[in-house]
Amino acid sequence: MFLVSGPELVLAACRAGIMGSFPTNNCRSVGELERWMQQISSGCADAQRQGLQTGPWCANLITHSTNTRLADDLALVARFQPPVVITALGSPKPAIEVVHGYGGLVVADVVNLPLARKAVAAGADGLACISAGAGGHTGFMSPFAFVSALREFFDGLLIIGGGIGDGYGVAGAVAAGADLVYMGTRFIPTTESLADPEYKQMVVDCDVDDLTVSPAISGTAASWLKPSLVRAGLDPAQLGAGPQSRVYDANDQGAKRWKDTWAAGQGLGCIRAIEPVQQVVDRLDAEYRAALQRVRALQ
Repeated sequence: MFLVSGPELVLAACRAGIMGSFPTNNCRSVGELERWMQQISSGCADAQRQGLQTGPWCANLITHSTNTRLADDLALVARFQPPVVITALGSPKPAIEVVHGYGGLVVADVVNLPLARKAVAAGADGLACISAGAGGHTGFMSPFAFVSALREFFDGLLIIGGGIGDGYGVAGAVAAGADLVYMGTRFIPTTESLADPEYKQMVVDCDVDDLTVSPAISGTAASWLKPSLVRAGLDPAQLGAGPQSRVYDANDQGAKRWKDTWAAGQGLGCIRAIEPVQQVVDRLDAEYRAALQRVRALQ
């Protein structure tokens, strides 16, 4: 949800009863991140004072060594105490002492079993299985095979991410052994998201045939909307299979990766309109309950 998830989307999700999250690098400075965290924590506290049962909020940290702001981000995490912290593109270890210090949970993004084992050894409370069909930087394992393999050695919190766009997919993930799901693409075309209006409409208009996976934009395999590549002057068929054909760098004066080339996952096919978060969550809830009812009827 890079450049998509901000305070309004996070708070709308929490108020709707689900977990709202955002990448800390959506903020260009430590000062901006402080303002966002203050807005989110205060908004959740206000909702709770009104008697609302809010979902928890979550900060997503890049823990790779290239994140030179990690220490400052962690200092704000310690101050504002998000109930859940997700770590991505690196070991969860840098966040664990801080988050466990105030009783929070650390969930590590993983794309394969070796990384999952390392995250468990580092002390992660949960694993988010980035599977085939995920938007943005994607995974390649079937979510069902991934969860099954992880449950052989891990009994903690498991999250499936990849290709889930409706409540039926949520039910399937839970039945397969997951506790929660990641859902990003479904919330890009919401009225509260930071996404460009054209990006939102493109997600509504496209389906899975409009996606392509390539490392040529960012150097790591990611799932892109073909129309956004064409819009940025790129030919999806000519991107190539390797990062050597990357078309953007920090000095570009024209289109920018992520800002002008837009990502989405395979769950976009069930999206029909740009809607408020609450409306999306209500539909997901109804679909989830319908899926459970179908399973009961088959027993």
